[in-house]
Amino acid sequence: MTFYQAIRSIQREHKSLLCVGLDTDVRKIPKFLLSHRDPVQEFNSRIIEATRDIVCAYKINLAFYEAMGEHGWRTVQQTLACIPEEVVTIGDAKRGDIGNSAELYARSIMDDYNFASCTVNPYMGEDAVRPFAENRAKGAFVLAVTSNPGAKDFQYLSVNGKPLYERVIATVKKWNTKRNLGLVVGATRPSEMARVRKLVPEMPLLIPGIGAQGGDVKSTVRYGCDVRGEMAIINASRSIIYASNGEDFAEASRMAAMKLRDEINAYRAQFF
Repeated sequence: MTFYQAIRSIQREHKSLLCVGLDTDVRKIPKFLLSHRDPVQEFNSRIIEATRDIVCAYKINLAFYEAMGEHGWRTVQQTLACIPEEVVTIGDAKRGDIGNSAELYARSIMDDYNFASCTVNPYMGEDAVRPFAENRAKGAFVLAVTSNPGAKDFQYLSVNGKPLYERVIATVKKWNTKRNLGLVVGATRPSEMARVRKLVPEMPLLIPGIGAQGGDVKSTVRYGCDVRGEMAIINASRSIIYASNGEDFAEASRMAAMKLRDEINAYRAQFF
């Protein structure tokens, strides 16, 4: 199964475009978990168990785990082992380096840890991205339009009368010979998202920014999905995983995830 096929398959099977971001901060998890040998892993495993049937993907922000040192990488492995095989996994690493370094980063994330996909930074060009997309069954999400305040420092610079992010998208389309590349587009940029979807009608979009960051669900579904109402991977992190800081945190996360999934699906039914 190709990467694109895997996305469509799980979105149809679970009737969900929802991605839960496991941006787990040990300082924010329920205090009673701190007695466990690996509190972060215990937290993640319960969140996954509570939401595994209502998501299409999990995004693991590697910064939260790298900050834990060697122990953090073991936690990543153990977290991945809890995720059902059919659910897409995204290593949110935003890697981007010259060819030989990129090859090693890709080997670590895509082979050693066996993520299904990874976020990558295109600033250094094709040789920084290509190693993450060698396998048709796995993919890379290339940063296009991000939701952070500094995005306009570079992404909106005019290049031949068009913003730089459009040049990035046009170039990524050329690189996409194995049809396993996607784009990262922030939910807080709805007008840009609409433009991106016109430029790449079939490409998957990883869309962070829903929930705590304030992205609008309606516009995200309307402009982020393809013509079938699919291929948008809509990520929410803090609003789901920290829905409660009590012993009911897993149940609360499920309720928050179901509420968002159902809202997304209501708009899908309206628009597609």
